Amino acid sequence: MQFHWKIKNREIKLGKPILMGILNVTPDSFSDGGNYLDLNAAYNQALLMHQQGAQIIDVGGESTRPGSDEVDLDEELDRVIPVISKLSEISDLVISVDTRKTEVARKAIEAGAHIINDVEANREDSRMWELVASTGAGYVAMHMKGKPKTMQLAPEYQNPVGEVYKFFESLIAKLCDMGVETSQIVIDVGIGFGKTLEHNMELLSHLDSFHSLSCPQLIGVSRKSLFGKLFGLEVDQRLIPSLSTAIWAHSKGVKLFRVHDVKETRLSLETWDALQKKDKN
Repeated sequence: MQFHWKIKNREIKLGKPILMGILNVTPDSFSDGGNYLDLNAAYNQALLMHQQGAQIIDVGGESTRPGSDEVDLDEELDRVIPVISKLSEISDLVISVDTRKTEVARKAIEAGAHIINDVEANREDSRMWELVASTGAGYVAMHMKGKPKTMQLAPEYQNPVGEVYKFFESLIAKLCDMGVETSQIVIDVGIGFGKTLEHNMELLSHLDSFHSLSCPQLIGVSRKSLFGKLFGLEVDQRLIPSLSTAIWAHSKGVKLFRVHDVKETRLSLETWDALQKKDKN
């Protein structure tokens, strides 16, 4: 298992949990849509999350919630590039762009981003992968069945863990053939993306099954709808199950956590680590 992640012109050590703070500059994201459309509001939120312990800020200009429509290229660029340019002034901050569009990823890397977070790693078009290879950017490859607009319309699997594993096995081989180094790749099983509650729970129960792929894992469960389905909770009531699931994923060897609630997640994971260390002494 690799313990560093190559991201453009630097590396991230993956000994301790790494937090990726979510910054949606969208009007319609499921949790914080409309909160950070203003450039200064977005910058201040990113700075706050960084101060709370987020080593990475993930900037997204297109909602990929179930049923969402695709955003026009120019609109997405107008949303994310000014934010990324301003955030690049913070020298110790790592910036990720959450996008499905190669041109947005290209402009984001030019503006100072280090990582491409690609929810559509199930793509057939290889231009995104060529960009990752040529820039040396970090690449989060997420599993998704279908497209955001239709992904939750009765998704089916015979074996969720086995099928997602085979997807990554094939994808990693393709990426390497394109010239991407394995040390650039992080995988994300895509909780909530083309999966029912049962599929999500099966994947969460077997996160350690993916370690043999030799790429670190990122998990994104913060405030997600599976907690609404499990417990009948609204979005603003899902902190406790989000934290519990992050701790579970950490215990299964997950290295990176994409979260809204940075301080709370950091403290939860640090507490678990402290107890583990004490238990071993």
